[in-house]
Amino acid sequence: MKLKQIILLSIISGIILACATNPFTGKKTMAFVPNSQLFPTAFAQYDSFLSDHKVIKGTREAEMVNRVGQKLAIAAERWLTANGNIGYLQDYKWEYNLVRDSLVNAWCMPGGKIVVYTGILPITQNETGLAVVLGHEIAHALANHGQQRMSAGMLQQLGAVVGNVALNDEQSRQIFNQAYGVGTTVGGMLPFSRSHETEADHIGLILMAIAGYNPDAAPALWERMKANSGGQAPPEFLSTHPSNDTRIQNLTKWVPEAKAEAAKFGVTSFK
Repeated sequence: MKLKQIILLSIISGIILACATNPFTGKKTMAFVPNSQLFPTAFAQYDSFLSDHKVIKGTREAEMVNRVGQKLAIAAERWLTANGNIGYLQDYKWEYNLVRDSLVNAWCMPGGKIVVYTGILPITQNETGLAVVLGHEIAHALANHGQQRMSAGMLQQLGAVVGNVALNDEQSRQIFNQAYGVGTTVGGMLPFSRSHETEADHIGLILMAIAGYNPDAAPALWERMKANSGGQAPPEFLSTHPSNDTRIQNLTKWVPEAKAEAAKFGVTSFK
């Protein structure tokens, strides 16, 4: 067998072996970096971030962030347990912090470390609006999207190395690298990222409903996000996120499903 074939088979075997299962979809996902390594690194980065930023404690808003986060984490555990994933969250260390910053944003590190910026609170408006945002961020952690993005980046880099090894002249390598960079970003990495955002919207909507928050608030939140952006956004195919209109349409479509899922847990009225 030729060396190039051996390398290719080794890569394929490694990809197959380095897989995890998404508990929400049942699909196999890339997991080149195990959570046992990823989580401690993420926790350390989170602590470093907090030490360099103004963390708000003891205010009504800070307490709301913590309260909503805890309710959603409980909803996630109930859903996972009911669907045969007992103990899935044993390595997660949930933490929710409000940070003073004008950015309209929130994010979650692998393993459940969450930051909400004060700049997003005027748009969330209330506890239910905040539940939309936190449900989305918690969903990223539950579905191990950070692990998948890291794995996809490693695979992209590996493909570039293999392509350069396979080509014999410098001109061909330059052409390949230019085409490969654009092709794998626009045709691979960006759609991959948008699919994660869509999945997090879907999972987050279900979690907020199980936690007792009205999922009807989700499309309304994204209407406000759209208004806040002033229509300034790149074309969807060049973005890491679905467009505001796409998200609004998806969330509106999924609201009945979220309510039906919540009803399985005895939740039939919402905040």
